[in-house]
Amino acid sequence: MFEYTLANGVIVSPGKKTRTGDLGVKGEKIFSPGGTVTINLKGKSCVYPSLINTHDHLQGNYRPAVGPKKGSFYLTWLPWDNDLKASDTFKERSQLSREDLYALSGYKCLFSGVTTVNDHFPQKLNSQILPTLPIRAFLEYGLAHECSSYDLKWGDGVELEHKRAVQNKWPFITHLAEGFDEESMHGVEALEKYKVLDDHCLLVHCIGFSDEDIKKVAKAGASVSWCGFSNMFMFNVTAKVRKMIKAGVNVTIGTDSSATGSANFLAELKFDRELYRKLYGEDLPAKNIFEMCTINAAKAFWMQDRIGSLDEGKLGDILVLKARDDDPYENLVNASMQDIELLVLAGTPVYGDMRFLDIFGGELPPAYTQIKVGKNPMFVKGDPAGLYNEVRRKVGFKKKLDYLPFEPLQSSDSTQ
Repeated sequence: MFEYTLANGVIVSPGKKTRTGDLGVKGEKIFSPGGTVTINLKGKSCVYPSLINTHDHLQGNYRPAVGPKKGSFYLTWLPWDNDLKASDTFKERSQLSREDLYALSGYKCLFSGVTTVNDHFPQKLNSQILPTLPIRAFLEYGLAHECSSYDLKWGDGVELEHKRAVQNKWPFITHLAEGFDEESMHGVEALEKYKVLDDHCLLVHCIGFSDEDIKKVAKAGASVSWCGFSNMFMFNVTAKVRKMIKAGVNVTIGTDSSATGSANFLAELKFDRELYRKLYGEDLPAKNIFEMCTINAAKAFWMQDRIGSLDEGKLGDILVLKARDDDPYENLVNASMQDIELLVLAGTPVYGDMRFLDIFGGELPPAYTQIKVGKNPMFVKGDPAGLYNEVRRKVGFKKKLDYLPFEPLQSSDSTQ
């Protein structure tokens, strides 16, 4: 059991005033500062709850992205799916195993400060593989692919999946209004028909919402996952985010898969903020974005009692970033992969600068390897360098994946 203190950091947690001080971890949880190990951050690092991505498809995070022909956009997701399966990206991706693709996705999350993500696939397809990832891809959800005739019939049907979510205090997650054809514009009506529109719903995309839909979703207490990059890439339109926020909808942020979405979660934050500025001619405050990807997301997942803030007793999910900006919220939104100093999942460091090895007693644990990000040696759970080399071996050339912030050695031995 780990017991340590991150001392003299800028502590940033939703609902609390930012302070310079100490944060303690004992076992899996945030605890009063103490223990035998203290890492002095010297006021040069910001300490946040680790980030939460409310929408991804972990089997689909391969590059380059596949989208509509130049000068055109899709009306719904279905033509994109046909284009994907006919693409060179899909042919290349098919040379990798599902385990490879999921492992890449786990590191896509990890290297952007995310420790909790939803994989939008049925549990019968991902239940064996998600526990092997270096981050938390949770299995406690009910789902439907989409509430429309385009639905892929995932799970046990909308009504049963929603009932299961309510009984277990889980989210019920579905794509909704992913497009602006006639049917997509009536997604909320479909949920009302099934009598499932409530605060368990996490609705993804929602680009076809009317103003009345937004009012209904707000009244029901449902959450929305905003995937700005993917929406613009595929449809050249996104959700009415400003109206949703003003109506009191619990808005969160998702990446969608990298087959249509941003490179990773940090890139998504930057894109979504700039998109908001272009759409509305005003800023989306960095503090709001911080809340969207921490406490708002935890609420959408029905996990706000466990994650999303740095309150004592919650799980020790922690992100430490270099303090490059005086405003800690701007510091987060402007951060790059190279700014991550430490990432902790339930009290256990999964990625970090070598000075944090003191938490492990100064030794690199057996299940960890070392990589170099920029000029900085970093420890990481698992062997992403070996994975990267294996991907390159299988596809037959020096594949570049922009969500991996390092260049592996040509040998699979990444500890050298």
